[in-house]
This record gives sequence, C-alpha cells and structure tokens, in this order.
Amino acid sequence: MLERLEGLEAEYQSVMTSLSDPEVHSDQDKLRNLSRRMKHLEPIVKAYQEYAAAVDDAKTAKEMITDATSEEREILRADLEEAENTIERLEAQLKILLLPKDPNDGRRVIVEIRGAEGGEEGNLFAKDLYEMYVRYSDRMGWKADVLGSNPSPMGGYNEITFTIDGDDAWSKMKFEGGTHRVQRVPATESQGRVHTSSATVLVLPEADPIEVAIEDKDLKIDVYRSTGPGGQSVNTTDSAVRITHLPTGIVVSMQDEKSQIQNRAKAMQVLRARLLQHEQDLQDAEMSVQRRSQVGSGGRSEKIRTYNYKDNRVTDHRIGLTIHKLDRVLMGELDEVTDALAADTKSKQLSQEA
Repeated sequence: MLERLEGLEAEYQSVMTSLSDPEVHSDQDKLRNLSRRMKHLEPIVKAYQEYAAAVDDAKTAKEMITDATSEEREILRADLEEAENTIERLEAQLKILLLPKDPNDGRRVIVEIRGAEGGEEGNLFAKDLYEMYVRYSDRMGWKADVLGSNPSPMGGYNEITFTIDGDDAWSKMKFEGGTHRVQRVPATESQGRVHTSSATVLVLPEADPIEVAIEDKDLKIDVYRSTGPGGQSVNTTDSAVRITHLPTGIVVSMQDEKSQIQNRAKAMQVLRARLLQHEQDLQDAEMSVQRRSQVGSGGRSEKIRTYNYKDNRVTDHRIGLTIHKLDRVLMGELDEVTDALAADTKSKQLSQEA
C-alpha cells in the first residue's frame, strides 16, 4: 500500500505541474481531465502525508524514550500514543480512499422517471419524485435541467427526463435507480383508502460525444407532431423526434422543444448516455446484471424503496434502513439515505478487498 501511495503522491505533483502549464489551459478536455484527477488524488495525498508524519513522530518518540528521564518518558509515551492512534485512524481512511473509483464519478447525470403501477397515481408520484430530486439538487448546489417530459392528464408525468450537473452528482444519484413504491390515499380516491403505486427511476451517466461513436447509417430518425400540453406551435408542427439506434434497438423520443433541431440534439444526448451504459454493461458482467435490474418491470415487488405517507416513513429495502422523515425527504433531504447506501457499498468493497 505504501508503494502505491508514494506513486500517487508523485502523480499528484505531476498533475499540479501540468495544471500550471499555459498550454494545458488552451485544451479544455485535457484541463477538465487533469482537474478531475487532481480532485480525486488530493484527499489521498493529504491523508498519506499526514500518515507519514505520524509514523515519523511515533518513530522519534520510541527512539527518545530509552534515554529520557522519568518525567520526559511520560510526555513521550503520550506523544507515542497520540501518533499511533493517528496512524490507526489514517490507515482505515486510506483503505477507503484507495478503493476502486467508479469510472462515472464526475459525470453529469441523466435521470428518467416514469409512472409505473397505479395508473394516474403512479404518474403523480413520478412528479413528486422529480420535484424531490430538484430540491435535493438545489441543496447540494447542483443544477437540474429538463430534457423532455410527457405530462399526464391530472398534472403528473407519464415520463420526465432531466440532467443533473454537479461534481459529486453521480456518486449520490446512482443509488436512486430502481422501482420506488408509494403508499398513500391518492387524489383519485374518493373513499379515503390507501393505495400502493409505483414509479421507476433510471439513472445514467452522460457520455461525451467522443466516447460513443454513432454512425448516421445506424440511426432511424422519425419526426411527428407533438402531443399533449405544449402550446399551439408545438402541437401543430412536426417538431417531435424519435431516434432508433438500429444495432441495439434503443429508442429515444423528445418533443418538448418547438424546434425539431433542439429535440434531436436532446434525443442524441440521452441516446449517447444509454449507449455508454450499454457498452459498460457489456464490459462488466456484474454491472450488467446490476443495471439491468435497476428498473425491472416497475412492479411493486421489485421495489428498492417505499414511501409511506400515513406513518411519515421511508424504507430503503436494499439496506433495511427505515426513517420517519418522509416529509423532509420529499423536501430534498436525502443525505441520510444516500450516505447510508454509500457506506454500505464501501463496506462491501472493503470485505471484497480483504
């Protein structure tokens, strides 16, 4: 581990030197990649330097104890104990910092939410989830932008697709993919009975255009008239776009914009993300199983999380976490849930490393 840490410290110094080169600042892609790498290496190097200093302090204290007076020995023993405690704490911290990095960390996130079981109540819940993630993004200092939506008759969403842009957005949002179940008295219920409905959330890392090669011959592009709310000019022109990627069969549709060109650009943005996910799945069989099971059929039995309005309760079934803070979670206070999921993931990774 020490050899690896020494190598990372040397790399960090090299990255810092490169970032001070004016030529690097003229290449935005290189600048962005180096900046990301520096941000990843910085906490590791800082912890390693603190660890190395504590090792030196412990060594010095041990060497001095032999020839020290009785009073000096007590001081040196206290110094040695403090240094050893610091070493133990930093060793545990460094093991976590050195865990394999998610290759999608730092990417912008594309989120697709669809109403699933429960008819219109599922669509209304899809809107609640969207608003929850927008509030969460605001709290985290991220930026959320809608790519496309398909509103339902009562003001919910049959489907809504949006991006979230923030340095740590993927590391938090990647846990949200799956079937979300809600238990409440819906607006569509006249007799006050509790219903169970669901919505699905798909979370994708956005791909850069250079990462995913898409040839024109592999695309089938259809244009059609937009449907649903959107204004006269939207609904009376062939501005909606449906793109089918023939080799994979992936289909993306966009209709929110008045311009066919804008809808096509947004559809290509989502298509690149889906193709990147597809490629990553092919490269990693374990990830493939995990991601394909994110959404499943949208059935309630496949749920990852339940939102119970009567008891103000949120339960994440993957880690058995239950908190009675539904009202706060819906206001975007997701940290307790996402932090617990991240801690569980790190714990499993450490077990595998061991």
